[in-house]
Amino acid sequence: MKIREVMTRDTKLATPDDTLRHAAKLMKECDCGILPVAEDDRLVGMITDRDIAVRCVAEGKGPNAKVREAMTEEVKYCFEDEIVSHVCENMSEIQVRRLPVLDRNKRLVGIVSLGDLASKAPGTARALRGIAQPSMQHNQSSAAA
Repeated sequence: MKIREVMTRDTKLATPDDTLRHAAKLMKECDCGILPVAEDDRLVGMITDRDIAVRCVAEGKGPNAKVREAMTEEVKYCFEDEIVSHVCENMSEIQVRRLPVLDRNKRLVGIVSLGDLASKAPGTARALRGIAQPSMQHNQSSAAA
C-alpha cells in the first residue's frame, strides 16, 4: 500500500508572512494542530499549535506575530509513492506523528498522520508503537530539561 492511499489530501497551508491568528484560525477550521508552511509553491516549514504557544505566546508575542517567528524550518517529509510500512518505520524512528507528503517534484500533495495510518493501513500498529516513546529530539527549547 502506498502513502497516497492513506494520506489526507485537503491540507490547509500557511505562509511565513501570515499572522499567528490566521494560522490558528486555519487550525480551528480543519480541526488540526499542524499546518504546512509554503512559500512560492514550496514547503518551507511546519507550524503547530504547540509552536504558537511555546515559541511565541510564552515569549510575549501576540496574535499579530508572523508564522515565520514560530515555525519549524527543518521539515521531515515523505513521498506519495512510498510504501506505508517504510514511512511508518521512518515516523517511528524520528518520532513524529505527522508528515507532509510531497510528489516527486517536491510539491505538497497532502499530509499523513498517525490516525490516517492506524485507521486506513491495517497492520501498522507495531511499526507505529515507537512514535509515542519519549524523546529529547524534538524539544521546543535549546536546553534539554
